[in-house]
Amino acid sequence: MIDTERAGEIAATLAADGYHLAVAEAGDRIRVTITAGPEACADCLVPENLMRGILGQALGVPADTIDLTYPSTPS
Repeated sequence: MIDTERAGEIAATLAADGYHLAVAEAGDRIRVTITAGPEACADCLVPENLMRGILGQALGVPADTIDLTYPSTPS
């Protein structure tokens, strides 16, 4: 079970930079999707592997159980 209070803290931090966080449990996996709002700071997200580690600690789950989806990068 994920730590919903800490998930809210991460969501608030990301929201300050224009991102939205969605977290869902799917069996023994955690699905995390980060999407960019129209005013998102393009340089504010850390690399995915680092974010997975941050999320693992914040949500209280092993980082390798997190399926992370990052915003698409514009071409």
